[in-house]
Amino acid sequence: MGGAATDRVVIVGAGLAALSAALALAPFPVLVLSPEPLGEGASSAWAQGGVAAALKAPDSPAIHAADTIRAGAGLVDAVVAHRVVQEAGEHVRILADLGTPFDRSAEGGYVLSREAAHSFARVVRVRGDQAGAAIMRHLAAAVRATPSVQVLEGVRAVALETAGGEVCGLRLESAAPGGSEAVVLRAPAVLLAGGGSGGLYALTTNPRRIRGEAIGLAARAGAVIADAEFVQFHPTAIDIGEDPAPLATEALRGEGAVLRNRDGERFMFSVHPDAELAPRDVVARAIFLQSRAGLRPVLDATSLGPRLREQFPALVAACARAGIDPVQEPVPVAAAAHYHMGGIATDERGRTSLRGLWACGECASTGLHGANRLASNGLLEALVFARACAGDIRDAIGPAGCLGAPPLRLPALRPLPQGHALAAQEDARLRALRRMMTDHVGVVRDGSGLRRALAAIAGLEAAAPPPSEAFRNICATATLIAAAALLREESRGAHFRSDFPAPRGEIGQRSRLTLDEALALRRQCEREMT
Repeated sequence: MGGAATDRVVIVGAGLAALSAALALAPFPVLVLSPEPLGEGASSAWAQGGVAAALKAPDSPAIHAADTIRAGAGLVDAVVAHRVVQEAGEHVRILADLGTPFDRSAEGGYVLSREAAHSFARVVRVRGDQAGAAIMRHLAAAVRATPSVQVLEGVRAVALETAGGEVCGLRLESAAPGGSEAVVLRAPAVLLAGGGSGGLYALTTNPRRIRGEAIGLAARAGAVIADAEFVQFHPTAIDIGEDPAPLATEALRGEGAVLRNRDGERFMFSVHPDAELAPRDVVARAIFLQSRAGLRPVLDATSLGPRLREQFPALVAACARAGIDPVQEPVPVAAAAHYHMGGIATDERGRTSLRGLWACGECASTGLHGANRLASNGLLEALVFARACAGDIRDAIGPAGCLGAPPLRLPALRPLPQGHALAAQEDARLRALRRMMTDHVGVVRDGSGLRRALAAIAGLEAAAPPPSEAFRNICATATLIAAAALLREESRGAHFRSDFPAPRGEIGQRSRLTLDEALALRRQCEREMT
């Protein structure tokens, strides 16, 4: 195993949180590890809704915070919520200054969309459903133009190196199919911003690589994981057989699109007083139950007419691939894994339970989202905590950290013998894992299914030949989600247990779990299954 060292802060990931942190750290020297070409393959680029911010009266940050707390079903850290929403307007302005072409009115103000569980229209958007892609284009351009930032593409982190309980580096591999021999990289600070876990499920709206690896590698190093059981399922993935599933943004329902089943019934009226604009977990379960009953739910946006083509081009393009014209006909939809509220536990500065390791973005759990993320708060959280992490890392490293560091020259990442054959075997394991997670750790859960899931994950991880480090990270995150879901014997927010269908009180307790604790529960389930 080769080795290298750098004086640069190493950022794992290349989405909104990672690139924002890299810019905020300047002029401190930074190394960004991107598995794919910069700006591609990150969930941030696929975000359609935009950034939530209270920018126009009578809306206010206090109301935005109240909506966030209400949506989070008794688990939101109120201090975090108030802090994040107070910073929202400033971050929108920063993105606009970078060139993000947010939709504007004739008078120059922001055009705001209303999404589920928001009291007001407060989501700043780009061409209806293009916010994430537009923001990422401009962030990537700014990063490439920043002299203090070096980007290594085609590389992924598969393990953290620790010494005396402190993170001191990472093990890196090629992100190409088949992987490579590992290289150990020593670094003064590591920031994990590697995305969420949606790809652990058979039906997801996330890019293919977003399958919990950042959470898993932190957990395998001993980091505490918070609220792992809370996975948000987007109600309106476009159900046309694509993997990942394209998304019909929530803004469509804010503009007047409605949900029907194959009988033409608007079924949300009987589920929640806010109908289509009910919290995401409520709508997702309703969609799931309609699907399970064979009633084929659809999103009917025909009332929006031809303006769909201009305001929601991603929807129109996805439907066109399946021969559907959403201007003229309803769009089939299904609930799909979309966002992981849980993740690496952090404090208000982005510090994890391991010295030398920070986390931000979807792989982190800050306390903002609670049991159910308020729509379009994800990008906002990434922006706020990316800056918080950058500030704390600067403080930890001290003034000497901005003196500069030469570009890293990484040793050659030599392909593994039989790497492609091993990759094919792991693809089969991953398909089995994703199917099992959807069946037993999905929209509706129960104790029996969760125990089966934990035993099945153990079997996949134990199968010969031994799995790669990357697959072990994936299995670690799947184990944490299923174990935390089994331990939470109530229904709260996005976590719904059919055997415990009610919450235990209005205010709940956040879960905190180490991988060792989750593995102990997994072993118990294995014994029960044999």
